[in-house]
Amino acid sequence: MSTPFPSPIPFAEPWEYELRFPRDPRGPGIARAALRAVLSAHGLRELAPRAELLTSELATNSVRYCERAAAVRLQWAHPVLRVSVWDADPQVPAPVSPPPPPDAERGRGLLILDVLADRWGGCPAGGGPAGPGGKTVWFELAWDEPPTPPVPATAA
Repeated sequence: MSTPFPSPIPFAEPWEYELRFPRDPRGPGIARAALRAVLSAHGLRELAPRAELLTSELATNSVRYCERAAAVRLQWAHPVLRVSVWDADPQVPAPVSPPPPPDAERGRGLLILDVLADRWGGCPAGGGPAGPGGKTVWFELAWDEPPTPPVPATAA
């Protein structure tokens, strides 16, 4: 006799997903695709455009500036989505002030967080998915829409 699959998690119930990725330029794209799939599956597609852009900014910084693996964690606690990016570099970024010049190639990631995230921050980490130390930079997006139908659950 086979074991039945559990029911999908109700919209307002908390959940958490985590993805660890190597220092590889494909990592941020893989993190975005995973985030998009999770948000779609849980009926949170409306948060995806902002969440993808902000996740891409943080994951790209991890790949660019850290010498080791990084991780992205998605946490839902209705009505807030928190996305955290951990890497082994202990340097917590400071807000940029003043903004970079218009022709600068870098330096806008935290400004984008300021504009698009409902809240964001960073802190040193005592330990992470790839070992001790490092930092976590996170952002939150608040849900202010009625729930949308999630993608039907299927077995892998």
